[in-house]
Amino acid sequence: MAHYRFNNLLGAPYRGGNLCLRGHHLISSVGNRVSEVDLQLSSSTTLPCENLTEIRCVAVSPSGHHMLSFDTDGRAILVNVRKRVTLHHMNFKGKVTACEFSPCGKSFAVLVGKLVQIWATPTMLKEFAPFRLLRTYGGMYDDATCLAWSGDSQWIIVGGKDLTARIYSANHLDGYAPPTLSGHREPLVAVAFCAQLDGFSCYTISEDGALFEWQLLDDEDEDEDDANGSNKSKRRKKGEAAAAAKKKKPKGRRWRLRGKHFFHMPNKLSCARYHARSGMLCAGFAHGVFTLHRLATGEFNHLQTLSISTQKVTSCEWNETGEWIALGCAKLGQLLVWEWQSETYVYKQQGHYYDVNACAYSPDGALIATASDDNTVKVWSAATGSCFVTFDEHSGPVGAVCFLPSGHAVLSASMDGTVRAFDLMRYRNFKTLTSPDPCQFVSLAVDPSGEIVCAGSLDTFQIHIWSLKTGRLLDIFAGHQGPVNALCFSPESPLLASGSWDKTVRLWDVYDGRGQTDVLQHAHDVLAVAFRPDGKQLAAATLDGQIFLWKPDDARLEGTIEGRRDMAGGKTIGDLRSGANVNAGRAFKTLAYSADGALLMAGGNGKSVCMYDVEGTSLLRKFSLSKSKAMDGTIERLDSSRVTDAGPLDLLPDDDDDDDDDDDANDIPGARAHAAGSSNANNGKKKRKTIRCKHVAFAPTGQGWAASTTEGVMVFAKDAGAAFDPTDLGEDVTPAAARRALRHGDARVALLMALRLRGAEEDEALVREVLEKTPPDAVAGALRDFPPALLSPLIESIAARATRGPHAQLMLRWARELCVAHGRAIHAAAHGGMLLPALRRLSKAFAAMHEDLAATAEASVFLLDYVCAAPPPMQAGA
Repeated sequence: MAHYRFNNLLGAPYRGGNLCLRGHHLISSVGNRVSEVDLQLSSSTTLPCENLTEIRCVAVSPSGHHMLSFDTDGRAILVNVRKRVTLHHMNFKGKVTACEFSPCGKSFAVLVGKLVQIWATPTMLKEFAPFRLLRTYGGMYDDATCLAWSGDSQWIIVGGKDLTARIYSANHLDGYAPPTLSGHREPLVAVAFCAQLDGFSCYTISEDGALFEWQLLDDEDEDEDDANGSNKSKRRKKGEAAAAAKKKKPKGRRWRLRGKHFFHMPNKLSCARYHARSGMLCAGFAHGVFTLHRLATGEFNHLQTLSISTQKVTSCEWNETGEWIALGCAKLGQLLVWEWQSETYVYKQQGHYYDVNACAYSPDGALIATASDDNTVKVWSAATGSCFVTFDEHSGPVGAVCFLPSGHAVLSASMDGTVRAFDLMRYRNFKTLTSPDPCQFVSLAVDPSGEIVCAGSLDTFQIHIWSLKTGRLLDIFAGHQGPVNALCFSPESPLLASGSWDKTVRLWDVYDGRGQTDVLQHAHDVLAVAFRPDGKQLAAATLDGQIFLWKPDDARLEGTIEGRRDMAGGKTIGDLRSGANVNAGRAFKTLAYSADGALLMAGGNGKSVCMYDVEGTSLLRKFSLSKSKAMDGTIERLDSSRVTDAGPLDLLPDDDDDDDDDDDANDIPGARAHAAGSSNANNGKKKRKTIRCKHVAFAPTGQGWAASTTEGVMVFAKDAGAAFDPTDLGEDVTPAAARRALRHGDARVALLMALRLRGAEEDEALVREVLEKTPPDAVAGALRDFPPALLSPLIESIAARATRGPHAQLMLRWARELCVAHGRAIHAAAHGGMLLPALRRLSKAFAAMHEDLAATAEASVFLLDYVCAAPPPMQAGA
């Protein structure tokens, strides 16, 4: 029951660093994880691999098989992108600012501080030291910022903060001195090679918007250019001396400044990327504008200018063909792909840029709604991980969100004193529920019929009851002496449970108007309540870290779960408490039951979400939310050597760190004022986010659960590989074994074996034989606990036999029992596009069957009337 694994991360498509665009796959960093977007399917997935701190640089090999991700401490992991596994680890012992694979894929270059290191690409073989350093270059007077390879993988151009660019050789050359290209007045942002017909050239771009074009010329060509631009009189006076010097001077090639171009933008240039094949240049600026230019020898042609936001464009990247340009804005969590020729968006996503307070699954499990401190409500597809609608009508932080039982609308409660209902068909706010007196709503609940809406307030300690159909306020329940921070309707009885900081859980009768029915007293503040799906148990989490299990019918305590020790594991930087009492303030703030009521999820201000067995009140598993050392609460043991007289080193400001991205990454989520991010805030110390879980929600299908955390919404799904299936054993899965199981009445095993062997023509005949020879009464048992991975071939097999042979009624029975047993899973998979081809084929087969039956009945209507009108046969002896 506890076999769940990390599946995706929602609410934070982009957090900073560079972008990689390979084919139709876009790779970006999300905190200490890496997200991959399939632009063809518009789906987003997050790799399960984690770095130890925030990722600031990602590099993908030209083949797209390998990926290197570097964190802020210089540690790197090599990942197999297709298999989503970590291959190797490496510590570069310094801050890595850029990394790029060579076009041939045999090596990669890394900028570590002032050094340029060239490494051989690790192979797929098992090696003791897979990373092999080829050579190291120095000579930079300040940190290097950008690099680029030449098309033949022989040269590397590197730009830095020392206002210069240098060209290094990827291979050893005797007597080669790397040339220095100088003249810029600001640090370099981008460099690029450009192979031209008349020579070899490169571009250097600085923060002040200056683009320098350099060309490699022979000495003779350089002398001719000097002669054309010099004074003829002075050349005549020094003619003989110049001729003699020219004879002695050895012939060679030198880099010469060919031209200067300027962008003329009011803000600094933040990123730039050049596409050598098409000659296109994309430049992003600090005020959210990016421009497209076409570069040629001595030409700087402006094509487009587009504003995507008001914040800095952090990164940009071209695809191989130069048709798409990917852009990212780290401050807003914005990620988009622009097709410049048609001037359309290929992909556009923007996550929550403050804390995600709540999440909720739709009744069919296909959608996930999230509420955040940025005043927005977003709806995501659980299958693709993409946000398809954002509601921004609220004027305050949104603290609670839920779906209507029909799944056609989303409700949200906000601190602005309103409860809003959003239509998922027309994507509009169709109802706004308010209170007579201004108040701040922090909790929300909807009854099973979808007619009654309840919201708990933070300041007035009241519960407001509305009719969603009329929008009229029905009643106001008063009785709590503290904020009502938790509400939950019973699925089976007319009861509403409310939890408050006044150390009570109160049960209310909303329908009959009897008001309060029972009061469940606790020793500490109540932080969360949840009803079991059968309505026969109520769970309440309190401030002392315990979970109380009540029977709501007679207000009797059935059991207690001591969860404070289960939340152990994680100390904050600067924590003065010892390890013995570090968990004194730990408590669960959110609870959720599984669809069958057997599991209880609990999360709070810790780095783990705990899964409990309800019947045995025991801990089954702890799910770690993050391993990032850049966040407080993830390290179990602090290093005392990093504590000084001024405080912990991790909290002291870095004088030499002027990276704006790092400052943005350390902003406290939910802090709206920019003054909070200034150097004067918090006495000049760094701000570190603390890992915590604000809300958990179980999918109605039982196939997964989601947790809204400080890192975003983490989605966990069932691990299909953890469940043992005897048909996966290859030697025993034979056609003879399948027919033997069918003869013995085990239709489920026979069907699983037949589908596993599906592929050849004789194996297709085996599937047809199992479907047709299974008794109608055994169809439901054959589909019990059916693997979701085999649903698509099963539907296709049913569709293929629906219009062939005399078994139409039996195929209809298979389709009906399949929908009854796996309707929710099929609906969720259809929303993600995984089962759509098979379902379309089945629908087409049933439509053809309906047409054939209708034609047959219409042709035989008079015969049927004659048969029905004929008198009954005379019985013998009548």
